[in-house]
Amino acid sequence: MKDGLGIFLWKISVALYLIANGVLGLQKWSGGDFMIIFRRLNFSGNALGLFVMIASIIALVAGVAILLKMFNVSLSFLDVLIFIIAIIWAVYIIVEIISWITGGFKDFWHLLQMLAVHLMVLANLLIASNKG
Repeated sequence: MKDGLGIFLWKISVALYLIANGVLGLQKWSGGDFMIIFRRLNFSGNALGLFVMIASIIALVAGVAILLKMFNVSLSFLDVLIFIIAIIWAVYIIVEIISWITGGFKDFWHLLQMLAVHLMVLANLLIASNKG
């Protein structure tokens, strides 16, 4: 733990958040934050399921990649993979903000809470990629 306990716990919590959302989203597309965002964009049926599944897989891979990075598993492509996922996550945040605009700012504090969590995830991905 060269970075200290606080940073270690922060990275673990973000990795677990990503893994949990990935698994929830892949369970018959029945859960996770991704379902909330894509429903707010009025996706339904197969399109909703597809977008939730793609976002869930990305989140699952990102969570595992962060854990590998934390435990010094050396893979030549790991930094690049995490950075690509960070870019995708930034796009996801933009989609989230668009969903607010199109769906109205109902439940503003819940939306702000979700945005804060997603910005923390983005920051962690950028740090883990050694590009941020």
